[in-house]
Amino acid sequence: MTEYPGVAYVMPVLNEAEYLEEAVASILAQDYEGDKELVLALGPSTDETNLVAHRLAAQDSRITLVDNPQGRTPIALNLAIRNSTHPIVVRVDAHSELPTYYTKRGIETLNRVGAHDVGGLMDARGRTPMQKAIAAAYHSKFGFGGPAYHSGAPEGEAESAYLGIFRREVFEEVGYFDENMWRAQDWELCLRIRQAGHKVWFDPELKVGYYPRDNFPSLIKQSFASGTWRGEIARRFPEGKSLRHDLPPLLLAGVGVGILSAAVQPVAGNSIPQPVNVLMNLSRIVPVLYALVCLVEGMRAKGRGLKEKLLTAVAFPSIHLPWALGYIKGRISGAGSTLDKGRVK
Repeated sequence: MTEYPGVAYVMPVLNEAEYLEEAVASILAQDYEGDKELVLALGPSTDETNLVAHRLAAQDSRITLVDNPQGRTPIALNLAIRNSTHPIVVRVDAHSELPTYYTKRGIETLNRVGAHDVGGLMDARGRTPMQKAIAAAYHSKFGFGGPAYHSGAPEGEAESAYLGIFRREVFEEVGYFDENMWRAQDWELCLRIRQAGHKVWFDPELKVGYYPRDNFPSLIKQSFASGTWRGEIARRFPEGKSLRHDLPPLLLAGVGVGILSAAVQPVAGNSIPQPVNVLMNLSRIVPVLYALVCLVEGMRAKGRGLKEKLLTAVAFPSIHLPWALGYIKGRISGAGSTLDKGRVK
């Protein structure tokens, strides 16, 4: 491999008019001496995304546009990869911004550790108080739990990688993104890469600016879809099961039973048997304790005003409970055609 191999950036694009220009600018401004090409796979956006994309492509010959009429992320990625040529493939998102050192550092890491896929940290950010609060929940271990790319971890081998910097030959060896995996296609590809005996690597120095959902309804839709596809992974692959994924459904059950008990007891009165009444009293503690923990974790968010801290506290159940409901659905009946429509205007 040459010192500065050419890089193909591949980007699925759907309803990103507010973020696309900044995302593209961060790619073209990379401090990297090798050749660059950027392939935008355009889905059926309902905003002005495609107008922005065509304007950007007219301004810079390094940008190529391909149509993705179905709008599915794995299809977009495969179209973009197949319409690119350089030996290094870098997955990027339209709602993300790369630091200028990202490409150079990523390729250095790829070569240094002998990996076939390298990913970094999802550095969630916000432009509004609501989005900043949701970003704070992303950074919290209480918000998303274990994944290194959310809350950070030491450098090392990983189960999956956020976005991903790939050697092109890995796609020829293990195949492209599974187009039936409408979500979690990166995890499934990383599984095949690891099964082929190659490394998937986490480098915490690769911090990608990421703009999460900017309202609670969108966050809830995203969380439900994420949970559903995580359940599909656990259903389909033995390697996809983890005890930590069973905790949110248990939390959902506890909160649900507690709220139901609080509603039923005043109505049922003395007709409830005493042992059942005791259990119902205990269950009512669960949603109260959960709300208190959410509030405490929200108050712990650093560098935030009181309003953002309270919004962060509300963001936690908007992540946990829909994710848990989706996970149950995915485990029982599979993900089916579940989509994240949180960014659709």
